[in-house]
Amino acid sequence: MRLKNLTPALLGLGLLAAPALPGCVAAKKYDDLQARQSADAQGKTEAERQYRAATAALQKATDALAQLRLDNRRLENDSLATGLSLRRARGLNHDLNESYDRLLKNSGQELANKSSDYNKVAQDLARREAELGALDASLRKSKADNDRLAVDLQTREARLAELTQALADKDKAVNDLKARVSKALLSFNANDLQVKLKDGKVYVSLSEQLLFKSGSTKVDPKGQEALKKLATVLQEQPDVNVVVEGHTDSVPILHGTAGITDNWDLSALRATDIARLLTAGGVAPARVTASGRSQYVPVAPNDTAPNKALNRRTEIILTPKLDELFQILDSNSGAATGSGNKK
Repeated sequence: MRLKNLTPALLGLGLLAAPALPGCVAAKKYDDLQARQSADAQGKTEAERQYRAATAALQKATDALAQLRLDNRRLENDSLATGLSLRRARGLNHDLNESYDRLLKNSGQELANKSSDYNKVAQDLARREAELGALDASLRKSKADNDRLAVDLQTREARLAELTQALADKDKAVNDLKARVSKALLSFNANDLQVKLKDGKVYVSLSEQLLFKSGSTKVDPKGQEALKKLATVLQEQPDVNVVVEGHTDSVPILHGTAGITDNWDLSALRATDIARLLTAGGVAPARVTASGRSQYVPVAPNDTAPNKALNRRTEIILTPKLDELFQILDSNSGAATGSGNKK
């Protein structure tokens, strides 16, 4: 049996029995025993320390194991929750995938429909833009035309005002001329001489009784007096043209009348003689025109003697020169032609 396993009691008995041993051997053994006892005490202390350390380590390991078991239970619980969540997530993911597939399928069709709609809208937009461009060009052209027409309108309005003034001046001149002629011929019988306005002209109508004997082409002295007074007025009116028209009734000329074949000759010769007298009275010949109208412009039916007497007449037509008026009309006509060429 090993000494380190001896109890303190056995060691004490050994020590008590030591004096009985021989001195040298006993002392040596005693020292050995003490050394062994000291070593055993140290071993025991070390063993106790190791035991405490092992106990502490075991406790620590036990605590760790308990914690691990607790953590494991928590992990198991967590894994259950996680598994449940995972299954739910997988279910949701499956549903989402199916929804996505349906959405993708529907979106493809919808995208195709939208693409078709977009193409239609794009085509319609392009068409409308083209129409807008055409309308814009038409608008610019219309504006240019309107501007040009506005200028033309202003020009025409100015010319119209000028023409209106010229017409007013002409009417005033005609009225003044009628007044002067009427005043100059006031002494003559109204049945033989009439002064009237017609179509913007002054008509001096002289009966055959005042001017001529029946079938004659020469003016009587009384008629010459009237023509001289008229010529005096016309001398003061250099812008008046004079037309002398001879008129007859429907009675044919007697055969054998010298130099006269028919009423054409009679009316023309009478107008010519009156024209000579007017020019002799101072009226410029270039202003005077003589014409015979024969029986074809009557003022009354040739069915009675009084009516025939009315038709046997000479009309002196006085017309103010309208050069200024014609110039205005010509300028307006030219402006209208120019505007037409611009269109």
